[in-house]
Amino acid sequence: MLDMTYIRLMNLAALDLNLLVALDALLREASVSRAAMRIGLSQPAASHALRRLRDLLGDPLLVRVGPRMELTPRAQAMRAPLAQALEQVRGLFVSEVFDAGASDRHFRLMMPDLAVELLMPPLMKKLDSIAPSIRINVVPWRGPTILTAEFARNLDMVISIGNAFKGFHRQLLYTDSDTLAVRHDHPARTRLKSIDDFRNARHVAVILRGQSDDLIDDWLRSKGVDRQIALIVPSYIEALHVVARTDLVAFVPGRLIAALAKPLSLAAIAPPIDPGVDEQFMFTPTRAQFDSGSIWLRKVMLETARELGPLRRR
Repeated sequence: MLDMTYIRLMNLAALDLNLLVALDALLREASVSRAAMRIGLSQPAASHALRRLRDLLGDPLLVRVGPRMELTPRAQAMRAPLAQALEQVRGLFVSEVFDAGASDRHFRLMMPDLAVELLMPPLMKKLDSIAPSIRINVVPWRGPTILTAEFARNLDMVISIGNAFKGFHRQLLYTDSDTLAVRHDHPARTRLKSIDDFRNARHVAVILRGQSDDLIDDWLRSKGVDRQIALIVPSYIEALHVVARTDLVAFVPGRLIAALAKPLSLAAIAPPIDPGVDEQFMFTPTRAQFDSGSIWLRKVMLETARELGPLRRR
């Protein structure tokens, strides 16, 4: 449990559980921005929580050392006991242990097609052995505007890129990087690393539901690059199926190309401009944070994402 010296030094009237959750995230991440993402807060809200905690504890907790932030000795000493204390508090609100092997619970998840392709086959293989009666109902990604409080009540999890959604906690699942997909015997395969050949190629754009443009085009325009779009489709998998049978090319997540390279005879080509790394997040409703079934599902989903392996940049 937390050292009672810390408790006595705190103004207990000003202490609440949410503040301890924020402290736990700050101690784990040693970063205000990453702590904010971890618990679904805005960065200003996380900064405000840090200021309150500094006042309560009489310690800066995070200090700048060169280009990065580091924990103070006192903050380091608090990490393990605080995590243990919060785990015990969470246990008070979990009515019963979730028995996945005996449960026939139905979970409803919303995610885009690429997440279904990457995560559902290994997840369902896991469930076959550890939770054979559980059912996963996947509904397609319908854009952030659909995530109203009423709609969110019908979801157990959302997987998506992007900022936090109100009423949801966000946790990083895996990273990816966009690259070019072409059919294996594409005539310009070896030349697409050139910016001129990239511009001259005929592209498939992917505009997901709830978006007005392909996100990669927003990024390309910021670099002063345009491409020739010959076809627009609503999903990454549809784009790859078209690419597999034409001379069109698609700028899509690299992990998806790797997953479908063999069955569709695809090749991945490094683009002439490095798009950097994308992050795919798992969002869970705030109401489900202490639900034993939701806790179990999050754990299994995180394990599945970790098993995708490290991101390989070309």
